[in-house]
Amino acid sequence: MLFERERRGELVGWVRGAVGGLPGVYWFLWAGLLINRVGGFAVLYLSLYLTAERGAGAALAGLVVGTYGIGGVAGTLAGGVLTDRWGRRSTLIWSHLGCAAVLVALAFSTPLPLIAGLCLLLGLTQAMPGPAFVAAITDAVPADHRLRAFNLQFWAFNLGTAGASLLAGALARWSYLGLFLLDATSTLVTALIIAWKVPETLTRTSRSEPSAGGMRTVFADRIFLAFVGLTLLQALLSSQTTTIVPLAMHDDGLGPGAYGLVTALGGALIVGGQLFVPGFIDRRRKDRVLALSMAVMAAGFAVLAVADSLAVYLVAAVIWTVGGMIAAPPNAAINSELAPTLLRGRYQAVFYLSFPAAAFMAPALGGAGLEWLGAGHWVIVAIVGLVAAGLHLAAGPARERRVAAGRAASTEHIGQPHSG
Repeated sequence: MLFERERRGELVGWVRGAVGGLPGVYWFLWAGLLINRVGGFAVLYLSLYLTAERGAGAALAGLVVGTYGIGGVAGTLAGGVLTDRWGRRSTLIWSHLGCAAVLVALAFSTPLPLIAGLCLLLGLTQAMPGPAFVAAITDAVPADHRLRAFNLQFWAFNLGTAGASLLAGALARWSYLGLFLLDATSTLVTALIIAWKVPETLTRTSRSEPSAGGMRTVFADRIFLAFVGLTLLQALLSSQTTTIVPLAMHDDGLGPGAYGLVTALGGALIVGGQLFVPGFIDRRRKDRVLALSMAVMAAGFAVLAVADSLAVYLVAAVIWTVGGMIAAPPNAAINSELAPTLLRGRYQAVFYLSFPAAAFMAPALGGAGLEWLGAGHWVIVAIVGLVAAGLHLAAGPARERRVAAGRAASTEHIGQPHSG
């Protein structure tokens, strides 16, 4: 009994350490993100819906779904600008309301040209909240708690995605109409939570000031752009798992079910282990953590050079998933630290563009690499990961000096007496 009480006490202490110190506003943002992700299953079955219910061929379905990606790029940039100009809360509420309306329209639309236009709007409205979510979290959470906050955000995102994957299959068998309408409902619930419990985190003083050069300032920030470039390299590695790994497994005689196991294992690792990451990376330099992450991911993809069975693919998946888990919190924290308060939305938008860019580049380059080089493709992927690890170590000191200077300036500004 005493041992059991001690174990329970340790568990309670660990939970408090994992979630403690975060303001209530953060938890309402976190809950809204989780609910929205759990309900975000329409996109997962969009191509199947077009072929099974609307009579589109595979090529036409691919083109229609492609408009969603185009809308996503535009929505990311628009969301970043609106986050800084309009405010975090307004951008979150109205983008979610717009997304819910688009999903309802998709549920009852039949002409393929109209569906294509609505898919573009869906990508636009689903991408717009991203910069606002991160900017609001950065505003609301003290700097020394942000690593934990972003780790929990990443965990909620993946938990919600896993839940959506489980629900989507059952709903698609039941009713595509219900699938779209339930997705719209979860999006509406998120908008209502934010409208009810999340205040505007962009201060009145900030909103009354000019936006300090807008996007020109972002694209002139060499330290930040170097970080975005390194994030693109990481995203290129991560995108291999959804674009090229299935092709490699098919070449090795493994079917969709085997790939499903690999994907499920990665999701289970994230859901079960992500909450333990802060305890491992706290008080360690972020550049070294990211370098370790890239090296671990590189090792995972190097294993694929000799993969010829499901067991080897599963081992590789464990390795690259652990690498990705380590990278998520410091990536978000660095992004928040480098962004000036008045431009946080724009900085988030440019940062997030690395992911759709990787989603396009990974299959375009990886498919050719696998076809022409075979197992050698994975050697090149591993080398890219190791190069990225070295570049993180090289770029880290400049990032740290920039962050330290920003904190010193902020402290000095706070300490100055207000005139008038």
